[in-house]
Amino acid sequence: MRSTWRTPDPPLLRDVAAVAAGAAVSGASFGAISTSAGLEWWVPVVMSLLVFAGGSQFMAVGVVAAGGGPVAAVLAGLVLNARHLPFGLAVGHVLGDRLSHKLLGSHLLIDESTAFALANRHDPERARAAFWACGAALFGAWNAAVLVGAFVGRTIGDPDAFGLDAAFPAALLALLLPAFEDRVTRNAALLGAAVALAATPVLPPGVPVLLALVGLLAAARREVGA
Repeated sequence: MRSTWRTPDPPLLRDVAAVAAGAAVSGASFGAISTSAGLEWWVPVVMSLLVFAGGSQFMAVGVVAAGGGPVAAVLAGLVLNARHLPFGLAVGHVLGDRLSHKLLGSHLLIDESTAFALANRHDPERARAAFWACGAALFGAWNAAVLVGAFVGRTIGDPDAFGLDAAFPAALLALLLPAFEDRVTRNAALLGAAVALAATPVLPPGVPVLLALVGLLAAARREVGA
């Protein structure tokens, strides 16, 4: 691992720092939203340390804040995090052969660290350095910001007054936008959104999100039929 930390060059570190700064803003928003929604300050902090997946964390807190149960919140987060399975297949080789490296690397496997590794896939050493540098930087920035945001959220009371409530849908939309370039994915997302929207007035919070999976089923049937 020591050789990995000698590899990152200044341009790579600059790019990682910029991404980490953006993650800190989202992390502070998550902490503030969580505590202002009624959660104890330590809940978002522990969740960030153990889960470390911004999109699913926003999803889980959003479901609970809307009145949904913990089961619905966990299932919604797992559905969103299912995208990490192909991520692991794509960049698993950069984690090394040691079990400790694989376990730690799996925890740092997020959208950004995967993107940095794939952007340097033609240079295995640089890809490895990019993955670990990005993962470690974002882990530190995100968790520190969540802690700060959690205490801020206890004092401001209503995050709507500062527009922090918009961080949840904005974060999810940012995750989805690149995938909308594919027609099949776009149609599946639109169908799932329509189903969830129609079910929202009649079903408990969190359940409509799970019903949105019908979009994936429809897309899978079309792919098989093709």
